[in-house]
Amino acid sequence: MTQKPRAKNNRTLTLESDEIPALRERLVTNDNISSCTDFTDKTINCDILEGLKYIPDNFADLIIIDPPYNLTKDFNGLKFNSRSETNYDEYLSTWFPQVCRKLKKNGSLYICGDWKCTSSLQRAVEKELTIMNRITWQREKGRGAKSNWKNGMEDIWFAVKDPDDYYFNVDAVKMKRRVLAPYRLNGKPKDWKEEESGNFRLTYPSNFWDDISIPFWSMPENTDHPTQKPEKLYAKLILASSKENDVVFDPFSGSGTAAVVAKKLNRKYCGIEINEEYCLWTEKRLALAEKDKSIQGYSDGVFWERNSLKEQK
Repeated sequence: MTQKPRAKNNRTLTLESDEIPALRERLVTNDNISSCTDFTDKTINCDILEGLKYIPDNFADLIIIDPPYNLTKDFNGLKFNSRSETNYDEYLSTWFPQVCRKLKKNGSLYICGDWKCTSSLQRAVEKELTIMNRITWQREKGRGAKSNWKNGMEDIWFAVKDPDDYYFNVDAVKMKRRVLAPYRLNGKPKDWKEEESGNFRLTYPSNFWDDISIPFWSMPENTDHPTQKPEKLYAKLILASSKENDVVFDPFSGSGTAAVVAKKLNRKYCGIEINEEYCLWTEKRLALAEKDKSIQGYSDGVFWERNSLKEQK
């Protein structure tokens, strides 16, 4: 496992050779998965179809899925190739129905995608669950396109097993926004508060999120995973759709963001990931989360607008 040269202030997670044996010991693998009796708080290093054979049905309160999009992408030597829409639909059908069986009757599921695969995701989800909403979040990263519009957003489909019985805590995901034109009633602030650093209002979240920062080299949550999701993004999903000690399951764990955020927010976690190095990154991030539970952009029980760190201090 070769390390890339790092700039002095680069905080991207790295693995030292002497850390690897102990981190590897924490993994559930093909060699010991059949003897595992409790999959909570576990990182499973194997193929998704193999891992799903052992995860009990009705296991998770919340499932978060960030599958390979319909793009050609190299995941640390494991290449996923883009394909026709029909073939991508067929690919989803090989594992998505099985994942849904791991969701509790009153559970919720979120699945991530981009403009190219979102219609396939919608079709797959509608066959198994009830779709409640589609979240679109602004993804401010990537190069511009010379012959097309730059892709600056992604989707997350929100679905449940039972639309009459699921958990959703909107108060846990309010955003703190600066008030630019404060309104007063009888001389007093109306729906906002005066604070030392300015005027702010707590707002209810919509299904468009423009406050997310993509992990980059100066952020301690950053890894070399090519499609890593921000901790702040997953924190919103986990706080809204699970309670403390609930189980959060991620069948495409990648570098472990869902597991790490679940741990920071006092939930249980389980992730499946085929790439061993990504699993080791996950375990190191989980170890670091035991000492540091901070989530960039989330403090004092509210989410802050992007680039508003100054107001958090």
